[in-house]
Amino acid sequence: MDGKQGLDGVVAATTRLSSVDGEAGVLLIAGFPVEDLAPLATFEETAYLLWNGALPDAAELAAFSRRLAGRRALPEATLALLRAAAQRRAPMMDALRMAAGTLSLGAQAGDDPQEDAATLVAAFPAIVASYWRLLEGKEPLAPRQDLGHAASFLYLLAGEEPAPARVRGLETYLNTVIDHGFNASTFAARVIVSTHSDLVSAVTGAVGALKGPLHGGAPGPALDMVFEIGTADRAEAVLREKLARGERLMGFGHRVYRVRDPRADVLAAAAERFYQSGGDVALYQLARSVEATALRLLREHKPDRPLDTNVEFYTALLLHGLGMPTELFTPTFAISRVAGWTAHCLEQLAHGRLIRPQSEYVGERDRRWVPMEARG
Repeated sequence: MDGKQGLDGVVAATTRLSSVDGEAGVLLIAGFPVEDLAPLATFEETAYLLWNGALPDAAELAAFSRRLAGRRALPEATLALLRAAAQRRAPMMDALRMAAGTLSLGAQAGDDPQEDAATLVAAFPAIVASYWRLLEGKEPLAPRQDLGHAASFLYLLAGEEPAPARVRGLETYLNTVIDHGFNASTFAARVIVSTHSDLVSAVTGAVGALKGPLHGGAPGPALDMVFEIGTADRAEAVLREKLARGERLMGFGHRVYRVRDPRADVLAAAAERFYQSGGDVALYQLARSVEATALRLLREHKPDRPLDTNVEFYTALLLHGLGMPTELFTPTFAISRVAGWTAHCLEQLAHGRLIRPQSEYVGERDRRWVPMEARG
């Protein structure tokens, strides 16, 4: 029974979208090693690949990019909800969850799953950026259709056209985390859409799953640990003290990967390129020193446990370098992962059946009804 708890090791469906090999440290996105695809593709190319099974040619990419860009404007009902949520200072992920459901009210919403998928992917950056601006006491910006997906998000946050290095850094991140097997939020989306519910409902459920701290991760605390250490010469003392107290070193270890998370390597290289092109090189060097010290101490402290750098560590460093506060880290993850969620929904609708696993009853049997006056 214990091996089935949480569906560990249970194959629930087949997929062509991504393959996660935790023992070898390999992640394939539609057949491409993530380290080959993520640094080179645009986000639109990767989303197209997931939805269609092949990379687009120039004409297909242009048409797909126009299709997404034309769906960036949010329905008035969505903006009204975000304003109400901002008055209550609702957390970012709560606002995203609530706003995702309102996309059914948009002019382009309907019964076509492909159209709903495009609307969801196009609208998520506008939702996150608009809500962040409202929390900051600023008005949301009207989306521009002449910018790519990653550049548009950065523009909607800051109100200025981003430099190419910032766009490439964000695009590499979005490509790196776009899909990752049957994680909790992806599985939640597939379960919902397997009932032949709509994609907006499925993705809203996926956001709810991602919001949970056991799934959404904690890239913010990984960066906080680097700032707490402050200088490379303090790394060993601070980290030894944390381990002695039984604390987890944030940004290290993963439930699936038994070796280094391949996404960490992709984002480490992206962070290095970004910081060396004009970012805070000292912070990057400090993070690398903290990483090296942490890995050495973890192998010393827990020699029987494979604890290596995971995606959170360099997510934090890269997104911080792009000027994002920690509150935006998980919502930015969702801006990427919604393309994976929708791809899984489309795949489930095309090839899947109702997901309805069995449970094993472990409660009492042969109980008999006891009248109220005879209880207690």
